[in-house]
Amino acid sequence: MDLLDSILNAMDAPPANNEQQKTLIKKQREMMERMQNKQKEELLRFRKYVDERMARFAKDDRQCIEFQPLDKVHRSVIHEIAENGGFIAMSFGREDVDRHSVVYKKEHAPGEDEVTARRNGDGWNAEIAKEYAERRRERLAQEQSDKEASTSEAANCASSSAAGDQDTGEIKPTTNYKAKYAHLIGESAALQAARKTETNQSYGFVPSKNKKDMRSIEQTLADIQAKKRLRLAQQQELEQEQEHQQEATTSSGDP
Repeated sequence: MDLLDSILNAMDAPPANNEQQKTLIKKQREMMERMQNKQKEELLRFRKYVDERMARFAKDDRQCIEFQPLDKVHRSVIHEIAENGGFIAMSFGREDVDRHSVVYKKEHAPGEDEVTARRNGDGWNAEIAKEYAERRRERLAQEQSDKEASTSEAANCASSSAAGDQDTGEIKPTTNYKAKYAHLIGESAALQAARKTETNQSYGFVPSKNKKDMRSIEQTLADIQAKKRLRLAQQQELEQEQEHQQEATTSSGDP
């Protein structure tokens, strides 16, 4: 008996499930399966309901239809059926509170005002549409007014600046920097110290024409393949040398 067998034999065996525990586990499993089957059947019935409602919606003159607040799974079914039927589906409201789906015909897609109103929780009807249209006109008018005011202010500032420049004339410095820094730069400018910097042709300078690869695509591919073949041949030679060394070592070690 080895060490592992002795350790396993010393360990306590797992407790055996009695008949009552087995029965309880079986009932829980059966209950879970019944719940899953019930959910599947409920989703199938809901899918059938949405299909029938979409079919009626496609034939009448309504612009949109609105569903009751539903969870994410049921809303995904609505969006899937709407997409397959060529409609537009959007969801509005707060999750787990009143989030619901609205399906539109493509020729009657919702406008910016309707989407904003529904996202704000105001719903949508003729009165709300009129109210949001008035808000939008007021907002655009205010934006246009602000834009004109800023443009006029900028023009006034530019004209005032130009008039000030004409009145004052050329601005001249009050001090002479040459006199201030004479003890550093001297009385006359040092032309040799301020000479133009030129590129050293013998160091760090490569003409751009020398950087271009003048090879054709076929030649480039051929060079790449040749490098690969050379690398593979070198690798094979190295492996052969290693095998020869191992054989020599083995033969020298044999009696």
